[in-house]
Amino acid sequence: MTQYSFSDILGPIMIGPSSSHTAGAAKLALIAKHINSKPFHKILFKLHGSFAKTYKGHGTDKALIGGILGFEPDDIRLRDAYDFAVFNHVEVGFESIDLDDAHVNSVQFHFYNDDETINIITGSSLGGGAIKINNINDFKVSLTGDYPTIIVKHIDKKGVLSALTTILSKKDINIATMEVSRTSKNKAASIVIECDDSIPEETIHQIENLEHVIHVKIIDINKGDTYV
Repeated sequence: MTQYSFSDILGPIMIGPSSSHTAGAAKLALIAKHINSKPFHKILFKLHGSFAKTYKGHGTDKALIGGILGFEPDDIRLRDAYDFAVFNHVEVGFESIDLDDAHVNSVQFHFYNDDETINIITGSSLGGGAIKINNINDFKVSLTGDYPTIIVKHIDKKGVLSALTTILSKKDINIATMEVSRTSKNKAASIVIECDDSIPEETIHQIENLEHVIHVKIIDINKGDTYV
């Protein structure tokens, strides 16, 4: 028998009329902000499907802007998100995009960072406040934001995954989900691991020092932590 929590039945605590178009959009943007983890001066939201058609009527635009500014789905400041974007000197824009077979409530975030890099993050609002990040730049991922998450970018060489999971095992950190992706053999690759436990800084440094690892990112939304 499937068990449901109160949040599954009643929906999330939120500002706005729709768990998919406002609460989910705000959470999606907040997690995208943590993944980007850099100061940015411009954000372009490319909206797919229902998001593109109804984003103003459902307040999706305000939810997305508020999320990338760090506001939670129940933050009353979402109502004035445009004003807060101006106050924080962040330029915002919206465009329509066709993401093929993506979920109908999907958005592609284009972060224009102060260090002149651009990060492109794609995700979907699945209903009831649930979300999923599907792509980070060129890498396919499956990230919900519900668990402490390790994102490792590395050179696609033998032994990296084994060494990483060994570190976690020795620290008694249980793996909830894991996904690997690569652009091509022996080129850049990524590992995304959602864990049942928070990741200590000592563990982060151990992972960073593994051979062939380019960089490590830890996302723990519940703690408000992002390490790069």
